[in-house]
Amino acid sequence: MPPVSAAQTLLIDADDTLWENNIYFERAIAAFIGFLNHADYTPAEVRATLNDCERDTIRSHGYGLPSFTRSLLRCFERLSPEPLTAEKRQKIESFARSIAEEEVRLFPGVAETLAELASRHRLILMTKGNHAEQADKFSRSRLEGYFSAVEIVAEKDLEAYAEVMKRQSVSPSNGWMVGNSPKSDINPALAAGLNAVFLFHKDTWVLEHAELAVPPEGQKLMELERFSQLAEVF
Repeated sequence: MPPVSAAQTLLIDADDTLWENNIYFERAIAAFIGFLNHADYTPAEVRATLNDCERDTIRSHGYGLPSFTRSLLRCFERLSPEPLTAEKRQKIESFARSIAEEEVRLFPGVAETLAELASRHRLILMTKGNHAEQADKFSRSRLEGYFSAVEIVAEKDLEAYAEVMKRQSVSPSNGWMVGNSPKSDINPALAAGLNAVFLFHKDTWVLEHAELAVPPEGQKLMELERFSQLAEVF
């Protein structure tokens, strides 16, 4: 696709687009599965149960570490033949706490690419999750200076995109959503009338997996492998 010459508005995802995130959850999950050490269920079966627990917990409590902790505890109670003692609860909670202790590690070239993009286009951070957690990570990333606005939403669905587009005066004709999740970043953005850029990430959370939608007529969908490639097309 030839470079986009006119000024655009880029809505940019945060977790697993600007910095690593899911790998820390995967490490915590691996530690939990090892701790459970179930005699009858395989690690894959335990993970499938945890996925179900996470879906249920997200519906009632949203995203974030408190929700993730609830899911781990619920999964333990559902599968373990042993009771959830105070000691075991503390151990399970420590798996989730370990995620909060991780540094914000930007992907290669993110800061430099954002600086170049911000010189030509309007950048808006659009991420979902626990507001305090996401705001803290964004602050620690030291990327605030590249964005004209920050939108932290409870869920990235069609309604959320429509509200952000209205609030930020984003025109569908020159608006783009950039992210790694087909389920949250690409498909609902296309449904809202935006163009989209899918950035492949091999460790995208399994609950964010989905088939990429076909862009409606007149809209564009680009697929890139690295964040730095954005500067080649915008």
